[in-house]
Amino acid sequence: MAKRIMVQGTMSGAGKSLLCAALCRIFKQDGLRAAPFKSQNMALNSFVTRDGLEMGRAQVVQAQAAGVEPDVRMNPILLKPCSDTGSQVIVNGEIRCQMSAAAYFRYKPQLVPEVLAAYRSLAAGFDVIVIEGAGSPAEINLKSNDIVNMGLAKLVDAPVLLAGDIDRGGVFAQLYGTVALLEPEEQARIGGLVINKFRGDVEILRPGLKMLEDKTGLPVLGVVPWMRLDIDDEDSLAPSLERREAHKPLDAAVIRLPRISNFTDFAALESHPLVGVRYVDRPADLGAPDLLILPGTKSTMDDLLWLRQSGLEAAIQKSAAAGTPVLGVCGGYQMLGRALSDPEGAEGVPGRTLRGLDLLPIDTVFEPQKTRTRKTAAVLAAPFAGARLEGYEIHMGRTEVRGAPFCRLEGGQEDGCASGNVWGTYLHGLFDSGELTAALAGFLCERKGIGAAIAAPVDRRTYLDRQYDLLAEGVRRALDMEAVYRMMER
Repeated sequence: MAKRIMVQGTMSGAGKSLLCAALCRIFKQDGLRAAPFKSQNMALNSFVTRDGLEMGRAQVVQAQAAGVEPDVRMNPILLKPCSDTGSQVIVNGEIRCQMSAAAYFRYKPQLVPEVLAAYRSLAAGFDVIVIEGAGSPAEINLKSNDIVNMGLAKLVDAPVLLAGDIDRGGVFAQLYGTVALLEPEEQARIGGLVINKFRGDVEILRPGLKMLEDKTGLPVLGVVPWMRLDIDDEDSLAPSLERREAHKPLDAAVIRLPRISNFTDFAALESHPLVGVRYVDRPADLGAPDLLILPGTKSTMDDLLWLRQSGLEAAIQKSAAAGTPVLGVCGGYQMLGRALSDPEGAEGVPGRTLRGLDLLPIDTVFEPQKTRTRKTAAVLAAPFAGARLEGYEIHMGRTEVRGAPFCRLEGGQEDGCASGNVWGTYLHGLFDSGELTAALAGFLCERKGIGAAIAAPVDRRTYLDRQYDLLAEGVRRALDMEAVYRMMER
């Protein structure tokens, strides 16, 4: 059975996901076969595995850092919020049901056997399992049914690193308070504390570190610096999308829908030297972008109503009429059509029908069955014809197209739609190969009358591989890895 190490945090956003990714990479560099594991993830940023199953994006990032294929056993439970009080519950990559928060709290102990089965199956094939917690282990109202923090650590007998985020302030109180709220046997599982996302001179921290060690009885194993890296964010609910301002020659505006999902589709676009990507949720902030993007969403019809009520629908239609290029992905593609209907209530309200933005000649009918598949494709639509894509579909709904397709899939089927300066596709990850990014940037430069540097497309995987190495390098320098290895041996 594999050795294991668990990273828990004092709060959501403490940097657990990237610390786990760093450890996965470090273990890979040290010659070990490592795999990530998170029993329960809550995120709208999901991914489709090679066998057509759905899992959280954070464990995909960690698997990539470890150099292994993402596997749904790495994230057996995925919760996709569909309202402020309810989520779609996905177990082992398949939709199990939709539940309120209260109902799920009562139900989740029944999932323990499936969590343990996934963990044990994974652990049988790897040297090290890097386990990520969720939120904080000191959520005292949730501890009785915990299956993701100390409850899971006990089930799999894992030592714990506890991380706090100094960038937000109050890190000493975070760490001390978290430890103080744990039971003695839970405190005994913690092998060390980590201060994460530090900016400044670590020597100034020394007195505080000594006092923290004295008060908790636990060693501080590292002060990890804040690092400027381009690695996919875990969650579209995080504040990382708050109006990114990018001062580059080309301006791409992504509509920040309330339930935006898979926003990592645009990470490769952001890394292009000429393309600035910003997220917009008010008409006043839209301005005159060179490209408008409607992204995916967990709740297409509700977000379409929000788009209408916010005034952004009219702003998008006006921009499109003036010739601004518009691209829709997945739910955003569905919104660009003429009509959307939900006869069976797949999105919550049976029989609801809404008009779309009427920018593409398509009609969408929602169905309870979810499409999950990996695809390669070639773009047919001008001016990007010939660009090769590699992505995945993850959506509920069947779309009838009465116009030209956007691309042709590997099996010969057509996907998406193109009409003038408006394009739509179901394919997530469409920019990752680099070819569409290069073609799009060239088109926008020509349209704007600026020169475009000719360069080979940057493959997203190659680019991310370098980012994982930089992450591992920074964490290895800051963290006492000998102490981590000793924790795993114990």
